Amino acid sequence: MTHSDPAGLARFLTLADVATVLAISVHQAYALVRSGELPAIKIGASGHWRVENAVLDAYIAGKYEENRRRGMWQQAEYADVAELFGDR
Repeated sequence: MTHSDPAGLARFLTLADVATVLAISVHQAYALVRSGELPAIKIGASGHWRVENAVLDAYIAGKYEENRRRGMWQQAEYADVAELFGDR
């Protein structure tokens, strides 16, 4: 699923668009970009951040996968690493 308009013209999203899609604040979207967690590019002389639809989709899919793996780890029999090494 992509977040482009019906005509398929919006390849890039503003940080406000990203914030709307992720249901977070624009400040939080900016923090994701500044930290490098969400890849983005700067456009124009004033340096407006843009996130490509495909990149945002991959970011979301990655977060689902991260949460899936975390859930599997927490359910695993050996989730307690200290127990593996016989806490002495």
